[in-house]
Amino acid sequence: MAMALSSSSASLHLGLGLGFPTRPIRKKPNLRNEVISCTLNSPSVFHYPKQPNKRPRITEDDASKCRHHPPRWNLLQKGASMAFDILEQALLNYDNLNLPKNFDPHVQIAGNYAPVPEQSVSHSLPVTGAIPDCINGVYLRNGANPLFEPLGGHHLFDGDGMIHAVTIGGGCTSYACRFTETERLVQERSIGRPVFPKTIGELHGHSGIARLLLFYARGLFGLIDHRHGTGVANAGLVYFNGHLLAMSEEDLPYHVRITPSGDLVTAGRYNFEGQLDSPMVAHPKIDPDSGELFALSYNFTHKPYLTHFRFSPDGKMSPKIEIPVEIPTMMHDFAITENFVVIPDQQVVFNLRKMINGGSPVMYDDKKTPRFGFLPKNATDSSNLIWVDSPADTFCFHLWNAWEETESNEVVVIGSCMTPPDSIFNGQDEDLKAILTEIRFNLVTGDSARRPIVSKPEEVNLEVGMVNQSLVGRKTRYAYLAITEPWPKACGFAKVDLWSGEIKKYIYGDQRYGGEPYFLGREVYSDCEREDDGFIMVLVHDEKKWRSELQIVNAIDLKLEASVELPNRVPYGFHGTFVHASQLPHQA
Repeated sequence: MAMALSSSSASLHLGLGLGFPTRPIRKKPNLRNEVISCTLNSPSVFHYPKQPNKRPRITEDDASKCRHHPPRWNLLQKGASMAFDILEQALLNYDNLNLPKNFDPHVQIAGNYAPVPEQSVSHSLPVTGAIPDCINGVYLRNGANPLFEPLGGHHLFDGDGMIHAVTIGGGCTSYACRFTETERLVQERSIGRPVFPKTIGELHGHSGIARLLLFYARGLFGLIDHRHGTGVANAGLVYFNGHLLAMSEEDLPYHVRITPSGDLVTAGRYNFEGQLDSPMVAHPKIDPDSGELFALSYNFTHKPYLTHFRFSPDGKMSPKIEIPVEIPTMMHDFAITENFVVIPDQQVVFNLRKMINGGSPVMYDDKKTPRFGFLPKNATDSSNLIWVDSPADTFCFHLWNAWEETESNEVVVIGSCMTPPDSIFNGQDEDLKAILTEIRFNLVTGDSARRPIVSKPEEVNLEVGMVNQSLVGRKTRYAYLAITEPWPKACGFAKVDLWSGEIKKYIYGDQRYGGEPYFLGREVYSDCEREDDGFIMVLVHDEKKWRSELQIVNAIDLKLEASVELPNRVPYGFHGTFVHASQLPHQA
């Protein structure tokens, strides 16, 4: 990152000595006022903020042991460093001439997808309207926010994790945003440039293989340390057993603490007290009755390709269960019911041979029969796992809920079915459709069927959202989903009646876009018989005024209750959660 490196000549000289190329991709002109059609439907603004030059905030006990201070190298290491510098520069010169739009940083992190610097706590934020008295706690939203300007290819999903936190309570509001201090980020910040491969933007084709070999060669020579994780923790958030966890499925989760002032501090990479030794998907499920947390872990290089495990409310891990699948499958999400874990085994797969042959390792396999697995939640092995083939065109990046209907021996799964299935990875997103769908599986006969829930599904893309979390795994009537138009931005959100197909829209307004609508139920605070009695919390950005705010919308009538003006721009991001004030004193 040119701006960040210029802030410290020492960092620049350090990078030159490490064998890391200093020449990034060529910058394109600032086009904020020019309308450009690109995959993210934003002006092609490519501006990197100056990041505070400070010591890492990671506080894990073993952080002092390693790794993030430049070593004193011997002659062999210095020679290897120079060779790696030459090799990577050659890769950059080749790749940057042939970047498709789905890996072009000027497209992928344009406009309000561009990163922002960390922000310490700002108090007494301006509020329009009245925040409901029952909202008392911290709303948090995760997202990708690359610390450094990419040297080569970059996908929207590749950025470093940053959490935005809005604290509400006692008539006061505050805001802060912080990077999740992953091992990857700490090392790269110490070095002063990106050195870890971008999982999607760079690991494709022959150059991707070369980057992997170069990365591990640097590790072999002690120039970097890849033994403590390579993930970015930019996707999911969950609060479980006193731990706020930031997640992305290529690594263990990271534990982040909320301070009394409303700031965020990374406690470290979290392995559940030594129990978890593998990555965890970014969307674990908490059963609202038992309090257990259910999770999956997938591996695309060797068997077992997929495992399931769960944690008791006090954090005790069950034995892992291997889920028998023949090829590694991209599995971002899953679902639970009262009695089952619902496991999608779909047609977007990992195929390393495609990468060896020059293509992307993530591909759509039209010869594979999609299916869903139903594993008893109390299972100790996979012997009682039931597989049911799924109808065509049922690839779901996210599943919103699932429940059992015992009178018909069926499990109902609610998700947004994407076509083309691999579009978000392979640059076909102009024609992407995300159709809210009900899929029924008969566990006795093995039959399955699908139907679109909305009457004219081709007219509205619905992706990213949730149901009332106190009814996860139980029959729900309402889902709250982002209207992802123009893809992947969201012009508003929809409240969808899953039984009747009725859809009610809340639109943000001219050149205003938001993200995931987070449903916060009022029943947390008092008895309530209405499933939709609560509030939608969503971050909204005004592309005309270049300002961001948190909107709080009544979930029953979709009327705006209050908006909180934020002190700086909040990029469009991914998933969020809410930690109640009563939970904050009990953080681990």
